[in-house]
Order: sequence, then C-alpha cells, then structure tokens
Amino acid sequence: MSGMTRSSEGLDRRRRKLLFHCWHRGIREMDLIMGRFADAHIGALSAAELDDFEELAAVADHKLLGWFTGEFEVPAEYDTPVFRKVRDFHWRLQEST
Repeated sequence: MSGMTRSSEGLDRRRRKLLFHCWHRGIREMDLIMGRFADAHIGALSAAELDDFEELAAVADHKLLGWFTGEFEVPAEYDTPVFRKVRDFHWRLQEST
C-alpha cells in the first residue's frame, strides 16, 4: 500500500481536512504512518480523539517520526491513548509485511 485508500466521502469537514493532511505531510514515512492510520480509523474517532490526533498531526515530521520509531522519547503531553493507537497500528502493519 503506498497511498490513500479511503475516500473522504461521508466525512465531516474536520475529518476530511485531517485525512488529507495525514497523507500530505512532507516526509513519505510520515504519510504512510499517519495516512494509513487515518484511512483505517478517522471515521470512528471520537471528538476528543480527533483533538489528540490533530495535535499529533501538527507536530513536525522529524520529531513525530522519532517518537514512533523510539529514537526520541515521547513528551508526556503527546503520550496519549491516540498516540499509542497510531504507534501500535504502525508496528502491527510493519510486523505483517
């Protein structure tokens, strides 16, 4: 899988905007991590989870990638259940390939 597989059809404006942003980050690795998660889960996230996911999406790619790979320690304010969902989703995909 190398690109967006979910249509934004049926999503509210907030979710459409976030889905697009997750697939157009700047670093391809982050497109794949954030974009794949968004494809799979954007429609089911609660409003509070969307808040956390939007905060993650606002972090610079190099920091976020370091957090996901374990290169950098995740600051407490970003070590949320949503961060752990994205991280775990990414690692499950990595293990299955």
